[in-house]
Amino acid sequence: MKKLILGLLCCAGVALSPLASAQQASGQLSANQHPAPLKYGIASSADPRATDAGMQILRQGGSASDAAMAMMLALTVVEPQSSGIGGGGFLIHSDGATGGLTTINGRETAPAAATPDRFVDKNGKPRGFLEILPGGRSAGVPGNIRLMAMAHRKWGKLAWAALFGPAIKLAEEGFIVNATLAARLKQISPFWDDFPETRQLFSVDGKLAVAGDRIKNPDLAATLRQIAAEGPDVFYQGEIAKKIVKTLTTAAVNPGDMTLSDLANYRAKEQNALCAPYRAYVVCGMGPPSSGATTVLQILGTLRPFDLTKMGKDNPQSWHLIAEAMQLAYADREKYLGDPDFTSVPTFGLVERDYLIQRSKLINPRRAAKSFAAGKPPGAEPRTAAISGETSGTTHFVATDAAGNIANMTSTIEAAFGNQMVAGGFVLNNELTDFTFAPEKDGAPVANRVEGGKRPLSSMSPTIVFDQDGRRVMALGSAGGKRIIMHVTKSLIGAIDFGLPLPDAIALPNIYFGRDKILVEENTPLAAMAEELARFGRPVEVTDVGSKVNGVQWTPAGWIGAADPRSEGTVLAE
Repeated sequence: MKKLILGLLCCAGVALSPLASAQQASGQLSANQHPAPLKYGIASSADPRATDAGMQILRQGGSASDAAMAMMLALTVVEPQSSGIGGGGFLIHSDGATGGLTTINGRETAPAAATPDRFVDKNGKPRGFLEILPGGRSAGVPGNIRLMAMAHRKWGKLAWAALFGPAIKLAEEGFIVNATLAARLKQISPFWDDFPETRQLFSVDGKLAVAGDRIKNPDLAATLRQIAAEGPDVFYQGEIAKKIVKTLTTAAVNPGDMTLSDLANYRAKEQNALCAPYRAYVVCGMGPPSSGATTVLQILGTLRPFDLTKMGKDNPQSWHLIAEAMQLAYADREKYLGDPDFTSVPTFGLVERDYLIQRSKLINPRRAAKSFAAGKPPGAEPRTAAISGETSGTTHFVATDAAGNIANMTSTIEAAFGNQMVAGGFVLNNELTDFTFAPEKDGAPVANRVEGGKRPLSSMSPTIVFDQDGRRVMALGSAGGKRIIMHVTKSLIGAIDFGLPLPDAIALPNIYFGRDKILVEENTPLAAMAEELARFGRPVEVTDVGSKVNGVQWTPAGWIGAADPRSEGTVLAE
């Protein structure tokens, strides 16, 4: 891995960036950074109960992978609107001794019976998102337990059953509903007339739970105990698998067609990380069916000719350039990305240096482009562009251990409360709505159309960054649907170009696009720049562009952690 990184950096030909200078400076640790040395490690997640679960495992001598899997299980209990064992995820792991990367693809798959016309009406027109989201037909085969089993075989130090302890305790003894969960319940529960089991699970004394209430989930505790005792196969071939299939196929709305065979045949996949240089660093992430690494690396690569460090974070032109690079990269994302087992994806062409130089030349530093079209990366086959949907029922968490191993994972059930159904106490996903609903456009097949056994396109972007000597300096990721890519990219730019400590880089204003406008986060310095940004020629809308980023960073004092100040996330370091 070190040779690979040094080889990439030889091609970069750039000087050391402000991130290294910031790390060398003293007295810059911010509130959620923790000086080393650490006896056990760091846990960072979007919920303090999950963070505590990870730290419990680290204190017991567990590995970073063990801690991350305990956090995934705990989040099933306390953050049911966002992720859990009823969904899937992507894990990127880095070995503390060698720096070597391994990624595990635990993305959900479509049932074998799924066909490209799954989400179109009798006239061949795509159905509405809210029409197809609830019920059985939007659910993919969950991948997180198979991912967990693979991670445990590779890097686990504690017994399998030990990883379930914190989550089982939370489910049995109950947990306090926080403001985020309460807000999601209030928002989504009006649609639960057809899902009384879900409403009952999140009710206390017959009324929908509110902030401060305690929820217990004995069914989930029983499910977790069973998986802990019998292993992952019980989820995919035993009693739990039967509960999942029965729940989906007997749904009152949009009954599904998932079978026991679909669950039994599911496999998590180990695949290569995708890496490319940026300034004096190498940024690595998940390859397809994640669009995270390709799009993050495209945005960064397109920005390389511009001196963002000199411009600085308080210059509207910096954000104009970021906005232009963002929209160019997303145009390629919509046209070329999908599951490489089913469609040709020009993965390396999308991040090839000469191609990104061509794309960069499309950016006018003083004027916004009128439109953004996909390019023609090396190796690309003729393709039709189409817009895919993706909502923000997602979470991210990261752990390091005393040996320097890093486990960095993004996990999801897609929409808030997934497909709105529960089986065995856990919420089931609606990941199939991440496919493009229209199977064809302009007479050509769409890369991300529905097909049996296929994994839908995702924006999840777990990312690890190496310095010029091949040392890991950052690991991070975010929730946020298709905005995940930008939340991660902005944080990377903040650290690498603007020289900010990771917590401050995460706290930088968020930026996205939509409705032919640039969207900037309200109540931020960027919102105050909206009028100046609009002078580049594209309307700017100040709105809620929240994020949920978690990460770790190497400093001269050792590893420190970071959690998004917009979330209820926390960091523990011991």
